[in-house]
Amino acid sequence: MWKVPLFELNYDLAESSAVADVLESRWLTMGEQIHSFEQQFSTFLGEQVHSTAVSSCTAALHIALLSAGVGEGDEVIIPALTFVADANVVRMCGATPVLADCSSLENWNVSAKTIADRITAKTKAVIIVHFAGYPCDMVAIQALCKTQKLLLIEDVAHAPGARYQGQACGTFGDMACFSFFTNKNLSIGEGGMFVTRKESIDRQAQYFRSHGMTTLTLDRHKGRAISYDVQQPGLNYRMDEIRAALGLVQLGKLLEANQRRGDLVKRYQQQLEICTRLEVPFQQLNDVIPSYHIFPVLLDTSVDRVAVIERLRQAGIQSSIHYPSFREFTAYQASIFPETPVADEVSRRVLTLPLFPTMTLDQVDWVASNLVEACTQ
Repeated sequence: MWKVPLFELNYDLAESSAVADVLESRWLTMGEQIHSFEQQFSTFLGEQVHSTAVSSCTAALHIALLSAGVGEGDEVIIPALTFVADANVVRMCGATPVLADCSSLENWNVSAKTIADRITAKTKAVIIVHFAGYPCDMVAIQALCKTQKLLLIEDVAHAPGARYQGQACGTFGDMACFSFFTNKNLSIGEGGMFVTRKESIDRQAQYFRSHGMTTLTLDRHKGRAISYDVQQPGLNYRMDEIRAALGLVQLGKLLEANQRRGDLVKRYQQQLEICTRLEVPFQQLNDVIPSYHIFPVLLDTSVDRVAVIERLRQAGIQSSIHYPSFREFTAYQASIFPETPVADEVSRRVLTLPLFPTMTLDQVDWVASNLVEACTQ
């Protein structure tokens, strides 16, 4: 139904062939494809990290909090502008999510200052998000967490391939969590990666991923083990071989696809310069290579967002909102959150436009012209 969808898969015969190879191998659960994907992902990050493939970024976030010992009575600082998973995993651990505001209406990431404003004696960890694929100021945030003795967890769902001062996003924190959901830059449908430099945390993450077991089904299938021990309670957060095979192909395409996204973003910026009733964030960042995960704009307060979304829909253009405020969700209406005026303003005015590597410049122009017209009516 969409002339221009919000997202399209960057898939070709390489993904089909990878899946066919797995099916022909007759082995679907964790095996050699998982091992290869983890190894190549660690090499891709290039910072001597350990990578553990899991079923989702949410699973990786849960493992991170479990590894950090987060529980009842603890507070975890998260961005006020993020997907609900960051708050959900904190709550599921029995802890309290505390919202840090965006830096400004020009930079929607949290900052060391907005995080510092939320630190209390109960704070145990900080989760940051590189919103839309634009890296946070990680040097300042790292220094703050080190001084305050807080665990730093990177939610890199938007930012695989992004870099800050030459260093890969996902290598600054004590732990990092990547998403491979269907609309992400590296897309396998469902899946994620848990990353850490610390061997002890990596070992614990592998236990959390698969029931705390010391050997895998593959080990017993190959005759390398006849039984297993359970070292600690764990969950089933495993990725399967098909998704790992897709991930290997997608990883090989990632940097080129991110560069194409960047070219499309530049075209959007050029086409939207004429419109005085919207602003494009993240245009003043230094020392960063974004991954350009999504393209959000900030509509003027005089613009009716619902009417704009409908006008775009009539033109066959899909749009979205990244993200509604936590305050709007039934599950969090009883929560007492600190004031986050910038994030709340963004949530009221943000509109996300289509962006994907196979998008054409003509499609960008079509979206931009329809948006400008809808905003000026």
